[in-house]
Amino acid sequence: MPELGLTLLMAARNAIAARLGQPIKAVVDRPELHEKGATFVTLTQHGNLRGCIGSLEAWRPLLKDVHENALAAAFRDPRFKPLSAEELPNTQVEISLLTPAEAISFTSETDALAQLRPETDGVIFTAGNHRATFLPQVWEQLPDPVSFMAHLKQKAGLPADYWGPGVRLERYQVQKWKENSC
Repeated sequence: MPELGLTLLMAARNAIAARLGQPIKAVVDRPELHEKGATFVTLTQHGNLRGCIGSLEAWRPLLKDVHENALAAAFRDPRFKPLSAEELPNTQVEISLLTPAEAISFTSETDALAQLRPETDGVIFTAGNHRATFLPQVWEQLPDPVSFMAHLKQKAGLPADYWGPGVRLERYQVQKWKENSC
């Protein structure tokens, strides 16, 4: 489905460009764009993260999900200032289309870590009101499951060594597309 990926990348870039008053390009209408889909839009500049926002569950049409997540990644990611028009040409867009999440059954943290599939699984960590996810792409920076999980717990606002009876883990996979150059 490379055509779908190209369409989604163009839709994300168009959403950001339109908000910045820049010209946009026509997007081919495809039936898949109207089906529900969960996506993350990741923005990078020179290989560095510049914004990443997404949906963990498919609850709106795919095209709308990409549009809204692109705007959120560019202008509302709390880790970064809003993207400027001057930055857009140096910004690379990546789209991750998520599969539905499935619960991981485990008896301990060691058991849970043993079940993770580096470079394949995106992981959702939940403990009470604390929740965070890492896309499968994060394995590139954190290839060790112990380190991956420690950072995920910290992202959720918990200590790296936290573990308790209320911990829930879910996994998902992604189909991803990334712009070649800007």
